[in-house]
Order: sequence, then C-alpha cells, then structure tokens
Amino acid sequence: MDFESAGPAIVKSIKQRELLNFWLRLYARHERLPAFDDYRPERLADESEDLVYIVVESSGGDTLRFFIESDGGRMSIAFGTAGKGRDLEEYMGVKLAPVVMPIYRECVRRQLPMFTISQINDLYGRKVDYERLLMPFSDGDGVNRIIASLKTISDEGGFEIRNLMRANDVPPSDKLRAVIDRDLFHKLPGRIAPGDTIEFV
Repeated sequence: MDFESAGPAIVKSIKQRELLNFWLRLYARHERLPAFDDYRPERLADESEDLVYIVVESSGGDTLRFFIESDGGRMSIAFGTAGKGRDLEEYMGVKLAPVVMPIYRECVRRQLPMFTISQINDLYGRKVDYERLLMPFSDGDGVNRIIASLKTISDEGGFEIRNLMRANDVPPSDKLRAVIDRDLFHKLPGRIAPGDTIEFV
C-alpha cells in the first residue's frame, strides 16, 4: 500500500487539525514521539465521540497486535457494535481488515501521523467520506499507543451513520492515503519566544 508524503495542511477538519497541532508541538519540543500521558489538548473531551484509543503490542519480529482500549460512540454506531477490549483486526472483520490494518501498521512502522480518506455508501446509497487521522505515541520503545480521530462527511448532506461501515458488501474505496512527514512543527500564533529581540522602529 502506497502513501503519499504530506504536511499537516492535508487535514481539512478544524478539530482534527487542533488535535494534530498539539501532537506536533509535543513532537517538536522533544524531537521524538510524544508520550501518551503528555497528550492533553484543550477540548479533548469534546472530541470523545470521534476518538478511538488503541494499544499496540509487539510479540517479536514484525508481528503487531492492536487492541481497542476505548472507542467513541460514533465508531460503535458506524460499525454496528462496540469495540472496547477487542482485537482491532478481528473487530474489522474479513471485509475491512485488509483495507484498514495496513494503515495502522504503517503508522507504527513510520512512527508518524497518518491521514486517509475512504469513501463508502450508506444504507441508502449516499456517498460518505470517512476521514481517519492516526497519531502515534511512545513510552520510549517504539509505538505503543495510537489515537485515531474519525470523521464522516457527505457532499450530499445528511447520511445514515448506523452500520455505515458494514452497510454493504463493497469495502470502502481509498480517495487519499498520506503519511504526515513534512513540516513537523507547530507554533502557537502571536507568541514571542523567550529571549527574542524586539525592535521598535
């Protein structure tokens, strides 16, 4: 699976950009993956319905397993069942796992955020874009946590989110697959760094 190289601007959702910008500030501050416990952006609780927390376990070699620590309410509705405590690959099932799991594995391999847009039809045939932002975290030895921010939007206006990801036998089609590997920094606007010289002319 190929992923294009991109900067943070590829993420269009304002709320997802806020989450990513906080991750970028932590990343730039230490020049390494941020620790999960340090990730405390403002209004994180407001996004809880669209967030999924994943624990990554490695059993040696290239074998990785992903477990859903907690899932937002919208994900449970879109997939038709709750995922908390389940193996992500098993939860995805045979139709979705081949499409979704390579994105999570690439996030671990590259140790960088991933952004994808998939398109799928709802129960009534309306096209829906499923925007996925993955942000990796580490306690010092590779990626051990991932936060996924999941957004759904349709150019046709309203859509049915119930069982969206399992509404038909056709898997989602990829519109965009990107690794965010450029411009990995973010500064708050309007701030003056300590030690900066200010000149009045």
